Amino acid sequence: MDDKIEEIKQDLLQSFKFYAVGDGHSIVRHIRDLRNNSKPNPERQFVADGIWLNKLLDDASLRLRAVLLCPDLIRTAEVASLARRLCEKCDQRFTVSERVFAKISEKERPDGILSVAYLPHYELSDLALDDKSVVLVLDGVEIPGNVGTMMRVADGAGVDAVFICNRKARMTHPKLIQASMGSLFSLPFVEFDDFADCGAQLQRLGFDIYLTDSRAETAYYDYPYGRRTAFVMGSERYGISRGWYDLDVKLVSIPMFGKCDSLNVGVAATVVCYEASLKNKGMIKR
Repeated sequence: MDDKIEEIKQDLLQSFKFYAVGDGHSIVRHIRDLRNNSKPNPERQFVADGIWLNKLLDDASLRLRAVLLCPDLIRTAEVASLARRLCEKCDQRFTVSERVFAKISEKERPDGILSVAYLPHYELSDLALDDKSVVLVLDGVEIPGNVGTMMRVADGAGVDAVFICNRKARMTHPKLIQASMGSLFSLPFVEFDDFADCGAQLQRLGFDIYLTDSRAETAYYDYPYGRRTAFVMGSERYGISRGWYDLDVKLVSIPMFGKCDSLNVGVAATVVCYEASLKNKGMIKR
């Protein structure tokens, strides 16, 4: 079996032009900068480390900037096959030693494959909305892990798009990428400068806008939904921007029966998104 894997790797390395690079090469430094989230990133590049994440971006056909391989760490035909597919889509191909790869990988047992890719960009005109679409709005959510979790929630609940206004976390933040579990690669998300622009577009598109508010007298499950529906989730510290309350909106609450008075914003998004999505899809009736 080892001889077979070695044969596959050698065929891969001979099929494409690779550059052997060391610790000081610009692509290695660039990967460190992306990992550290330390420099401007206008092209929205991110690092995909390992077979799982690279398979997701391959399935989503994301645009690649570079592919880095450590031949000594490629141990399976599955990784070699994935590396070949990625190399076919990318002109910048590099090989690095185990020592260098260990410095740029965050995996305990690296797969020997790492790529730099670009997040997709969406405009409102790219969205395929119908008369029962559900949209999740993130207003000033600060923690990258929470943003990624809600992208994952929206994807799982069948939400049609995520709108982001008053953005506080980079969409390319490594923790956001990881928490999204690949949902960021395929679920459309559109960014707005502020709540006013986002709210105006939702109204123009005919959405009913719901604000999650613990003071609301109506519970989230008491609404029938059934129309274009948007839920606004606010900042972990400051909540929803006050300007939303001046719009034509409905307030919904999630009943709390214990001693705590609220849920994590990602958990709250899960509750309301599934309720509206299932109702709008005709899967539950209350």
